[in-house]
Amino acid sequence: SGAERGYEAAPPKDAALAAGALQREDSFFLPPPAIPTQEGPKGIRFDFNDGARLLLPPGRWHVRIMDDDSDNTLFACDADEGWVVSTKKYYVPFRIMIWERGEAEPFLDHRMDLRNKEVLVKFPVGTLGDLMGWFPYAEKFLRKHHCRLECAMGQEIINLVEKNYPDMKLSAPRNLTFKEPYATYRVGLFFGGNLDHQPIDFRMVGLHKTAGHILGVDPAETPPRLDFSAPRSISEPYVCIATKSTCQAKYWNNGFGWPTVIDYLKSLGYRVLCIDREHTVGQGFVWNQFPHGAEDFTGQKPLQERVDLLKDAEFFIGLSSGLSWLAWASRIPVVMISGFTLPICEYNTPYRVFNTHGCNGCWDDMSLRFDHHDFFWCPRHKGTDRQYECTRIITPKQVIGHIDRLMADHDLAAPKDRAAGASAPSPGHSAKEAL
Repeated sequence: SGAERGYEAAPPKDAALAAGALQREDSFFLPPPAIPTQEGPKGIRFDFNDGARLLLPPGRWHVRIMDDDSDNTLFACDADEGWVVSTKKYYVPFRIMIWERGEAEPFLDHRMDLRNKEVLVKFPVGTLGDLMGWFPYAEKFLRKHHCRLECAMGQEIINLVEKNYPDMKLSAPRNLTFKEPYATYRVGLFFGGNLDHQPIDFRMVGLHKTAGHILGVDPAETPPRLDFSAPRSISEPYVCIATKSTCQAKYWNNGFGWPTVIDYLKSLGYRVLCIDREHTVGQGFVWNQFPHGAEDFTGQKPLQERVDLLKDAEFFIGLSSGLSWLAWASRIPVVMISGFTLPICEYNTPYRVFNTHGCNGCWDDMSLRFDHHDFFWCPRHKGTDRQYECTRIITPKQVIGHIDRLMADHDLAAPKDRAAGASAPSPGHSAKEAL
């Protein structure tokens, strides 16, 4: 079974489930239409919703499903009636051929063609960083196939991006317009070595680039287009930080880390704004508090308000978490601190803080499986004095070194050293130009 962010895909148990109907109305497991949407000859129906699907009436049929790019036969069988569904659910240029048994020529020979067809791409809801990385691949898909594209996604993300994507229909899962699409694709993280919903395990290609592979488009990363039209709200030079995440493995587990870095930034003359959603996060006897010395900009605010703040920050410092991806999408330099992921996992930044002198990279280890339900997941060293050493050995000095290099690369003088009365440079003419 496949899983995306903790939702397990149940094995098929009847015809509807065999067609991919996984009953979760609030996620990207929304079921495809119960009956294939395309009508073929002799009462046969077919479509490409979660793979190639055929529904055969009673008869004596021979069916072949092929990859039209390579002419590889993916499946062939004789059938008297019922469902034939491809194992592969990601983008494949399918070709469907059906014969009446004993006949030399197929009476149905259909090459999948998405041009001007209704196509649905399903994204999971309730996740920020993943969607910042994945959504741009949907536009690449639209440009490649010239289809009519609808994306199922959370309303919060729709509110953030829809203004800049007028050619795409963006809908919350319960409000889909395309009721009988020609094709459907699901973009997510599939665990357990699942190669039916993704052509390459996401741990081998990167969390965001897996979307390019699933949709069959160029996997080169591209940040989404956001709205940067809001006027600057803070006149002084500032840096945004985010210190919280969804499990302890993602934190910077060095007790001196954030206070030291915040003190250093303030010594340079920066205001340091903490933009986490939560003030305090933890479980059991471990609670991660608001970082001492930062200004409190926490709260569950609309994402556009976060972008309005991020776009004018001189840079961002955070973890492998959603706000780091939002900062990347806001086109500002990012210092990312992560040890449980390998640097290939996230978008490219020259300021990726990673320490090779201890255990690291468990998230991307093909022999391990992330446990979404264990806040203290540390698969190799949990319960020992080496737990979370991947980030404990990332020192404040190491992070400060990346900050100094970033400032040099982007010609950012320390605010305290800038000429009296000079306005703080905005990413529009300094950091953004260098990205």
